[in-house]
Amino acid sequence: MTGRRSAGLLLFRHTDRGLEVLLAHMGGPFFAKRHAGAWTVPKGEYGPDESAWAAARREFEEELGLPPPDGEALSLGEVRQTNGKIVTAWAIEADLDPATIAPGTFRMEWPPRSGRIAEFPEVDRVDWFGLDRAREVIVGAQAAFLDRLAEHSP
Repeated sequence: MTGRRSAGLLLFRHTDRGLEVLLAHMGGPFFAKRHAGAWTVPKGEYGPDESAWAAARREFEEELGLPPPDGEALSLGEVRQTNGKIVTAWAIEADLDPATIAPGTFRMEWPPRSGRIAEFPEVDRVDWFGLDRAREVIVGAQAAFLDRLAEHSP
């Protein structure tokens, strides 16, 4: 396997407002004040010794602090992001209350070159979006996942 790879699960539900997807707002100081392009499928990196499917389920739990839902998974394929990372995703129909997440954390030097290590949440919030609104806020390349989901959803 060459390059960095991530895998994730995109939850979706049907409401009286139409099809909605659950997106995660990336945590940490770089995304704190950003909205457009700062929302993502809950996902994370994996190595050559782990399958993309296993990584997607593991990362869902690590990022949101909740077990991944059971149910039929629809493959949404892969996309290549502008940073070169290849992201693989599956969609699962499930409901989730955004108030129930307990995100994992990561550590990094902040502020830069300060020598201080700070801890930040992997994601700072999740929310449900209709597809049009989701396209406005999701990481650009991941919009293809929304289109693929819409093609397969009644």
